[in-house]
Formats: sequence, C-alpha cells, structure tokens
Amino acid sequence: MAHSGMRFSLVSRELIADSVEASVRGHQLDGILGVGGCDKNLPGLMMGMLRCNVPSVFLHGGSTLPGRLHGQDKTVLDTYETIGKVIAGAASMADVEALSHVCLPTAGACPGQFTANTMGMVGEAIGLSPLGSSMIPAVYAERAPLARRAGKLLMQAVMNGGPRPRDIVTRSALENACAIVAATGGSTNAVLHIPALANEAGIAFDMDDVAAVFQRTPLIGNLQPGGMHLARDLFEIGGAPVILAELLRGGFIDGGIVTITGRTLSEELASAPPVDGRIVWPVAEPIAESGGLVILKGNLCPDGAVIKIAGLKSLAFRGPARVFESEEQAQAAVQAMAYEPEEVLVIRNEGPKGGPGMREMLGITALIYGQGNGEKVALLTDGRFSGATRGMCIGYASPEAAAGGAIGLVRDGDMISIDATPGVARIALEVGEAELAARKVASSVFAQRRLGGVLEKYVAVVGSAAKGAVTHSGGVVWEEDT
Repeated sequence: MAHSGMRFSLVSRELIADSVEASVRGHQLDGILGVGGCDKNLPGLMMGMLRCNVPSVFLHGGSTLPGRLHGQDKTVLDTYETIGKVIAGAASMADVEALSHVCLPTAGACPGQFTANTMGMVGEAIGLSPLGSSMIPAVYAERAPLARRAGKLLMQAVMNGGPRPRDIVTRSALENACAIVAATGGSTNAVLHIPALANEAGIAFDMDDVAAVFQRTPLIGNLQPGGMHLARDLFEIGGAPVILAELLRGGFIDGGIVTITGRTLSEELASAPPVDGRIVWPVAEPIAESGGLVILKGNLCPDGAVIKIAGLKSLAFRGPARVFESEEQAQAAVQAMAYEPEEVLVIRNEGPKGGPGMREMLGITALIYGQGNGEKVALLTDGRFSGATRGMCIGYASPEAAAGGAIGLVRDGDMISIDATPGVARIALEVGEAELAARKVASSVFAQRRLGGVLEKYVAVVGSAAKGAVTHSGGVVWEEDT
C-alpha cells in the first residue's frame, strides 16, 4: 500500500490467469484444483479455469482470525485507520504498536468482507466452489475434510467429463455473483473481477450489467467494513449458504444454475440454515432495500464509477475539487492534512493504463477515515480501492484520464455533485459543455513514461475498468474443445 509496488497488484491477476493457462495447456492437464488467498489469486485462478475450460474446483484459502485488544476484535483495517488518528492527534504511536502486534494473529486473508472474502463468496455463488467453503477460517480444522471433498468432486468431474467451468458460469451465475456482493456490502473490486470472469467465458457482461443487479438486490449481510461482523462470525452460523438461501427465498438469485457437484444451486441449498437476524438479516426486513454498492454515471464518469454505500450516513455530497495528478501527491497532502472538509479530492492518472496497474488506495482512504474525515470529504479516482475502504470514496472512474476521460479535465475549485441514492445514482462536474470542450481541445495527450517489462506489455493491451480491465478478447476455444 501507498507505494509503487501496488501497480503490480491488479497486473498479478492477469499473470496468475496466464500461468494457469500455460501450465494446464502446456502439460495437457485433465483438471484444476485451485486454492487462492488474498485479492488477486481468487479471480486470477477462476479466470484461468474458465479460459482452459477443463473440470475445475476452486477453494478460498480462508481468512485470518481477528486479534483481540481491550476486549474487542481487531483487524488490519483498525491498524491502518489508527495511523490516520495518530496524524490527527487522536491516537498515539503506542496505540499503533499495540494494534500491530494483535491485528493479524493467524494465517489467512483479511477477515472482513473485503476483496478476498467477497470473491470467495463469488466462487460459491457461481458454482465453482463447494457450498459452505469460503467462510471457513484458514486455521480451522474443518479445512482438511473440505480439501478431501474438493479433490473427490474434481475427480468425479474429470471422470464424468464435467460439468466444466463454462457449463457452470452462465449469465445467470454471474448475476448470482453480483447479488451476493451487493447483499453483503462486498468489495468494489468485484466490479472489475466479475466482468473479467465473464470475458473468459465469452459472455458480454460489464459495469452496466453489474449495476442492474446491485440495484435490485437488498443488503442483508451485516459485515465489515460497512457492518459489524467478520468471516468467522458468518461461518459460525452456516457461512455463505445462509445468505444465498435467503436470497433464493426472496427471488433475488437463480437457483437453477449448475454447480460443480452436477446438482443445481437450489438442490445444494436445500439444507442451508436460516438467517440469524443479527449477522444476516431477512430479505423481508433488510439493512437496506438496495445493495451495498452503487454505480454512478454522469458527465464526469459517462462509463461509470463505483461507490460502496454500506454504512454511509449520507448518500449525497457536493463540494469543490482539489486535484492531484498522482497517488503520491494526494498521499502527501492527506498526511499533512492539507485539505479541507467539504472538498472532493480528485486523484487521476491512476487507471489501468495511466497508473499503470490501477493502484488501490487503502492507505489514503484509511488515513482520511482515521483523521475523522471519512464522510466530511469525498474522494474520486480513476484508480482502485481496497475492499476495506469505506467513506464517500468513488473509484474506477471510466473512461480514465489516460484514455481521455472527463476526470482529466477537472480543475481545482470546480464544483462536483454526487448522489449515490440507488436508482438515482449520478455524479456531475458542474462545468458547462462549451467550457469542457475548450478544455479538451487545450489538454495535452497523456504521455506515459517508458516502462519496459510487464507494465509495458500490460499498458499495451489492458482495457477499460468498465469492462473489467481485461487483457485479451476472451472466450477462447481450443482445438480439443471443438
């Protein structure tokens, strides 16, 4: 976080998918058992499975357990945000030191509904993962029988000729994936990863398709960062099947999709436990009528931008822009608290091409939240956020500045208005069309510095965030598949 190494995070998703393809096709393997942890391993492995289209089973490696301090659960997010409190004078370095020793007590991915756990649930919702698998903490003994079960399922699929990933991941399955993200206030990164999975399957599915599902799905998971609870807590009441079964009862997902077992999702959910009303709420009395994520559109982001609204007290914001040409510029200003309440902090040139690599900015957003300004300012970027980000933070602005997007035309002091209300969602740069046209004529073409290596290759092929920031045309059909 907060350094140039983050440029390689999203790039690693493509490297992982490519490596799966090279290994499986190069050795003509009959099947794939993939175990992924943390953010990009999960979608990267599933993308590779869909690209190769041999029988495949995916397992999330599981989350860490929370630490304990002063009788309360603590996670890495608490540590990040406490650094912001130190800068604001509301905490001490001793507080950070104490948190750093307890916040990550075991192996595993971050324990909230951040990107890893979100995509783990996606694996179950689309049918590539055994139901009940994604919320088992990494260090729990239940993982051993789960691994044996996954191996048996894979061998059954290999011996029976399927089902194969593209039999499983249909448009309905992708919509189910979007629904569980919305229902749990999941990571904004799912807006990149679900279209990328669709691309591998040869299905046209972009930010607009994601938005339609988000809008019609209620928020029922009371999970961090927008809510109160962690993966361990959800596991203890039955895991992701509790949420999927409740969404199925309400008609919000398609139970007819095929899963890796060869049975339908409805059949697999027949014995799922009921909601508890605390960690998972009933669809008849949801936390919110619409999902925890919203796609914003307007003259500033005509192809869309993403905000997580779960936990936000207000869904509207209006203020003057303070423009930064890079994450480093913004990081320095935030650390120095050189910004004002009611401003919209605009960080550009951080998209898939412009960054390159679309860095996620948990360092900045956690500092702002820790400084007590999480909802006093808004942040807009063509870059990316961590699933742990919260506050009035809008990312994935498309088109990005490097592709000629309007975010590249914003000037200090321009008024920006935001309304994240589901069904209304819009973001507007309050500058006249004639002025914007004049700025566009006067603006210089984005000049990428010489990169070399993997970043140079990535910039040459990566597409828009609105379509998943993918790097190839998708839907590959191999000779042996015909």
